[in-house]
Amino acid sequence: MFKRRNPLSYWESFKEAFYPRSGWRRAIEYMGHRIKRLPDTPHRIALGFASGAFVCFSPFFGFHFFIAAFVAFILRGNVLASLLGTFIGNPITFPFIATISYRTGLWILGYARDETVWHKIKHGFGEAGRAMWGNVRALFGYEPSNWDGIFEFFSKIMVPYMVGGIIPGLITAVATYFISKPLIVAYQKRRRAKLLAKIQENREKHQNDADAR
Repeated sequence: MFKRRNPLSYWESFKEAFYPRSGWRRAIEYMGHRIKRLPDTPHRIALGFASGAFVCFSPFFGFHFFIAAFVAFILRGNVLASLLGTFIGNPITFPFIATISYRTGLWILGYARDETVWHKIKHGFGEAGRAMWGNVRALFGYEPSNWDGIFEFFSKIMVPYMVGGIIPGLITAVATYFISKPLIVAYQKRRRAKLLAKIQENREKHQNDADAR
């Protein structure tokens, strides 16, 4: 259902993640079209989409698909809709999502306010990645292991981000549910009406053909 006729190369997929060839507006419209056409109840589709939106506020980059699918499964929402919902988090929105989540976490935990939030988060994830790679190399004797940076990153970046993402994530998820559900209901009703009208038209056509004979 979601496969392309001509699969993208790895480089094309990478470019598409940052700027779709049709533009972000067309990409959002396409995503909305896909959500409305999912074969499920409006409640389950909207709940799945909201699950994906909620997960976007977590700092577990690279695992949003899996977490969103798990959350949707637990809540009995539509899993495919949850995967589409994670696209709310994208290269354009992530700086805002990260800033809101991190600052909320600092406020909840009583930490000092930080004005360089987005730069600090990017730098923290970059340093943590390098530290993890260094510790992997240390297993093979290439360099000494050092976990101090990992622990500092976890306590100063991950924990505030994770805690702070819950509140804005829930707010976004609730808003997403109540906005998307009536749109899906209206779309499905309109689609059913068109199908019924087409069936009725075919019946009348067959009846007219039968009467003509």
